[in-house]
Amino acid sequence: MEEHIVKVLKIEKVTHNVRRFTVSKPDNYNFLPGQATDVSVNKEPIKNEMRSFTFTGLNEWPTLEFTTKIYTDHHGVTEALGKVKEGDELIIRDVWGAINYKGPGVFIAGGAGVTPFIAIFRQLHKDNKLEGNTLIFSNRTEQDIILKDEFSNMLGKNFYNTLTQEKNEKYDHRKIDKAFLQDHIKNFTQNFYVCGPDQFVKDITSALEELGAKTDSVVFEK
Repeated sequence: MEEHIVKVLKIEKVTHNVRRFTVSKPDNYNFLPGQATDVSVNKEPIKNEMRSFTFTGLNEWPTLEFTTKIYTDHHGVTEALGKVKEGDELIIRDVWGAINYKGPGVFIAGGAGVTPFIAIFRQLHKDNKLEGNTLIFSNRTEQDIILKDEFSNMLGKNFYNTLTQEKNEKYDHRKIDKAFLQDHIKNFTQNFYVCGPDQFVKDITSALEELGAKTDSVVFEK
């Protein structure tokens, strides 16, 4: 596995616990929207600890971008990233497939599981090919919604939010389950893209298949 040391150029706050990292891009390093790589912080003693992160920028950009939730309640790469400063180094590795875009459909995300969809939507927006795509996004509270304004600008009425731990008149507050999906989706023969916590993905995928979605039309991170 090839390793590349990259410099952290910029760190920005996206939500109260999500950060955007802009890092240098190695020569001839390419990826497709939805793909990921294994990342480490280039500091002892954790430089050999890896965590997978999806690229959230576009391949044509001169830099790489990762958007990630920072966890402070357990030790690991995400906690270490919360302490990284501009000028520090990360180690990235080979690109691998995460979510592969197969055509227009419904994207269903739970929390930070939306990150593989960011580059996909940005690329579709740039190429003027967003028509026919919808994002259903589940979060605990409004302050947890990642890139709310950007998704709203790109998708308009095709951006649905539900909050599971906050009642807010602007949003639905139900869990995404079979009944929710029946209320929001009329066509279950289209493509579906699901990403989030393991149980979330399992439950949504099962519900979609019960509602008539074909197994090969449901794409999720493996």
